[in-house]
Amino acid sequence: MTRFSGLAALAAIMMTAAFSAHAAEEYDPAKVSDSLKAIFQFGSAQTKQALNANTVTMITGTIGGTYVQFGADLSSVLDEGNKLRVLPIVGRGSVQSVADILFLQGVDLGVVRADTLDYLERKGFAHDIKKQFTYVTKLYNEEMQVIAPLSVHNLRELDGKRVSVDLPDGGTFVTALTTFERLGLNASNFRYVEQRIAMERLKKGELDAVIVVGGKPYKSVSNFVNDGGRFHLVNVDYERPLQTDYLPATLTSKDYPNLIAEGDKVDTIAVPAVLAAYNWAPNTDRYRKLSLFVDAFFSKFPGFQKPPFHPKWKEVSLSAPLAGWQRFPYAKQWLETHSFEGSARDRFDDFMKQSNAAKGVQSDADREALFKQFQAWEAERTGNTRAQTGQR
Repeated sequence: MTRFSGLAALAAIMMTAAFSAHAAEEYDPAKVSDSLKAIFQFGSAQTKQALNANTVTMITGTIGGTYVQFGADLSSVLDEGNKLRVLPIVGRGSVQSVADILFLQGVDLGVVRADTLDYLERKGFAHDIKKQFTYVTKLYNEEMQVIAPLSVHNLRELDGKRVSVDLPDGGTFVTALTTFERLGLNASNFRYVEQRIAMERLKKGELDAVIVVGGKPYKSVSNFVNDGGRFHLVNVDYERPLQTDYLPATLTSKDYPNLIAEGDKVDTIAVPAVLAAYNWAPNTDRYRKLSLFVDAFFSKFPGFQKPPFHPKWKEVSLSAPLAGWQRFPYAKQWLETHSFEGSARDRFDDFMKQSNAAKGVQSDADREALFKQFQAWEAERTGNTRAQTGQR
């Protein structure tokens, strides 16, 4: 009995040891995580080189904004350990991001608004600044959201009033100021206040309105506590002076049930957000890293347009052109050699077969030029349709 008990105990110990060894082999983090491997090897020249070689840094925006969420989505989906890592950095906004992309060491790309570079040129802060940038893709449209008391019905009623337009490092003040200038409104009483503070001051009657420009649903607007229903979102009419740089957009009660009555809608304008990079020379290491990013991002792009990622991904069209900007060369090459252009070319060929005007196109060069125009028209038509219908 004693001998049998001893053998049973020995067998149990051996089984436990075997299970432990198997568990250690199967669940050892160092065997499944490249990040932990890097930590275990920290200090070696090889690890340092590997970590830096394929890490792409992306300047985003302030906490709670859409830029930050896009950066987090890219980091999550594109992470391939030492092969590619996207490192999003919390930024200060569109204007600061322009400076960060140009001058901050280690920043490879970032999100800026399409009207920011034009503003810097117009005000004399920069010259030919677009030549220093390339764009990977146009992202989504950022809506102007104007929170004001119920007594304010449209943007023109804020002429000369105390309007907060966020901090001057961001892009909200650029779009707000440009809009006021185009409409001939007095912007001399603009206040540059951080959004959360501005919204509290609005409730106290210290401000007449707060303007936020960002992709809906924008967190700080969604979280606005509308005490007693005293506030709402104000209409921004799509007047002719705004139509050269902005798009029409719509906000609904589904976007902001705290500020729009059920079933109602608010007309506003929108400005494109751009995933931009410095114009690196093709033979540089920074160009190589951006090319790795583009290849991974474009290849996995369809996954971003599904839950649980930000709904604004549904607005993104990788092949959409951006007037006045030059596309990152490798991104252009990728689109030209993959199905994104292939499907467009198929539609173009069908159009040419059915169109009487196509009979006058003789040379291949003329046909190619017409195809480029077709692509630009199709992308603009798609973008305008989405903006007008409020599609996300």
